[in-house]
Amino acid sequence: MKKPPVSFLRAGAAPWRSLGPERVLRVLPLLALLLLPFIVPTAASKQAQASEVRLLVFGDSLAQGYGLPETDAFPMQLEEALRAAGHEVRVVNGGVSGDTSAMGRARLDWALSEGADAVILELGANDALRGLSPQETEANLDAMLAKLSARGISTLLAGMKAPRNLGSEYVEAFDGLYPRLAEKHGLALYPFFLEKVAMDPALNLPDGKHPNAAGVRVIVANILPSVISLLEEARRSMAEAG
Repeated sequence: MKKPPVSFLRAGAAPWRSLGPERVLRVLPLLALLLLPFIVPTAASKQAQASEVRLLVFGDSLAQGYGLPETDAFPMQLEEALRAAGHEVRVVNGGVSGDTSAMGRARLDWALSEGADAVILELGANDALRGLSPQETEANLDAMLAKLSARGISTLLAGMKAPRNLGSEYVEAFDGLYPRLAEKHGLALYPFFLEKVAMDPALNLPDGKHPNAAGVRVIVANILPSVISLLEEARRSMAEAG
């Protein structure tokens, strides 16, 4: 009685044990070709990930996207615009609604715990709305900028303006702190985050303080050149660091 042929599909079977050394050598190149589609994308993915800039938008409700779906918030719209312009970037939403500069200062280390190649620092609006001391706001922002500089993180400072009903003395002190800090730390300043959006009912939510989706699009369009310069600076730093 003949024995049934050996099946390579049998549980526990090891096909290569039935092959002679010469046949194994012939099969190996074919096996490599079959595995190539799985290997190449992994390498390409790692290369793309290595070249991607991680941009943290660190701020208050204006950064967080108060009253908006996540897809309409500033970080997401900014990432889409940057990618459309050909930039490999991941924009991280580091906004917390209601944050003052002191609150931001207290959580900066935590926000940086996952790493950042570049930061847009957008804080101070709630300080002005509460009438807090401009000197305290400046000290808090100064400390954050010093920490970012010490870590070698490229930073764009987004300026704010005080409500005009707080009086000329307060307005002068508050509005002037952003240019002073930018000059002190030798970094780029985007003078007014809400440029061409503030006080325009068509571009703001009913509360009159927070931009709607259309308002965010205007902000992104206005700030985009400054952010592209920020990314280029971050890439140079990344290249120097190896």
